[in-house]
Amino acid sequence: MDRTIESLKGRDFLTLKDFGKEELESILDLSSKIKKEQKQGTKTPYLAGKTLGMLFEKPSTRTRVSFEVAIHQLGGMGLFLSSNDLQLKRGEPIKDTARVLSGYLDGIMVRTFSHDTITELSDYSSVPVINGLTDLYHPCQVMADLLTIKEEFDSFSGLSLTYLGDGKNNMAHSLLYGCSKMGINITIGAPKKYFPREDIVNEAKEIASKQGSKIKITDDPAEAVAESQVLYTDVWVSMGDEAEKEERLKDLTPFQLNDDLLAKAHQDAIVLHCLPAHRDEEITDSVMEGKKSRVFVEAENRLHAQKGILVSLMMDGGRG
Repeated sequence: MDRTIESLKGRDFLTLKDFGKEELESILDLSSKIKKEQKQGTKTPYLAGKTLGMLFEKPSTRTRVSFEVAIHQLGGMGLFLSSNDLQLKRGEPIKDTARVLSGYLDGIMVRTFSHDTITELSDYSSVPVINGLTDLYHPCQVMADLLTIKEEFDSFSGLSLTYLGDGKNNMAHSLLYGCSKMGINITIGAPKKYFPREDIVNEAKEIASKQGSKIKITDDPAEAVAESQVLYTDVWVSMGDEAEKEERLKDLTPFQLNDDLLAKAHQDAIVLHCLPAHRDEEITDSVMEGKKSRVFVEAENRLHAQKGILVSLMMDGGRG
C-alpha cells in the first residue's frame, strides 16, 4: 500500500470534502487494482477476519448488495443491521449504539435519512464510519462515478460534467465536491428553486479554484450540456418527496436527459445515472439503453470503488 492509503486507515468516509485530491486518487487507484485482480480471478483477502456492520434505515438494492459482496470478497464478513431490528427503534440513543457496535465491529456503514445521524454516530464510534447515503451526501456513489469516468477518459483533466434535474439532492451536492476535488468542470442544470445549497456551492467553488476547474449553476438545460463529456441525472422524486411528485414532474421535465439534449453535448459524451431510474421521466429509455450509456458499468463500479474505500479505512481497524 502507498503512504497515502496508509494515512487513511481508521478515517471516516462521510463526505468527499473531508479528503484531498491525492487521497481520493489513491483510493481510486486501489479500487482499479482490486477490480483488475478480481477480473483476473485473484481475490486477495485484504480484510481477512474483519467485520463490517451495515446499518440501514432506508431500503436499498445497490448499497446493500455491493457492500455485502465487497466485504465478503475481501475476506471479511458483513452484517445487515436493519434499524427496525435494533434498539434504536425503541429509542436507544445513537451515541450508545455507536459505542456498543464499535466494540463488536471493525467498521460501520450507514444508510440513513438525516446526515446528523451519521455525524453523531461518527462522533461516538471508535471504528471507521462510512456514509452509504444520507439526505445531504452520497460519497460512495460519486467514487463509483469517478472510477467510471477515469476508465472511460483515462484522465480527469479538462473534462466537464453536467448534472441535470434536482440540484438540491445528495447526488448534486456530492458531485460538486467530487468534481471540484478532481479538477473536473461541473455544471448543475436545474430550475432555480431546485438549485443546490448555496454554502455547498461556495465551498466547491473554493476547491475548484485551487484545482483550476469551474462550477456553473444554470436554469437553461441546453446551456448546461453544451460540450459536456459526462451527462448525469437522478430521479426527480426521491424517497420522502412523493407528496411533491406532480409539481416536480412539471418543473423538471425540461431537464429530461433525452436524445435531443444528448445531441447538444460533446460528441464523445457518456451518460451516467446513479439508479434506480424512472425511465421516461428523468431519462428516456432510448438514452438509458443507448450506446453512450455507461449506467450499468457505473453500477458495477459501486462494488469496486467501495472495496477501495473499505481496504483504505479498515485494513488495520480502529482509529489511526
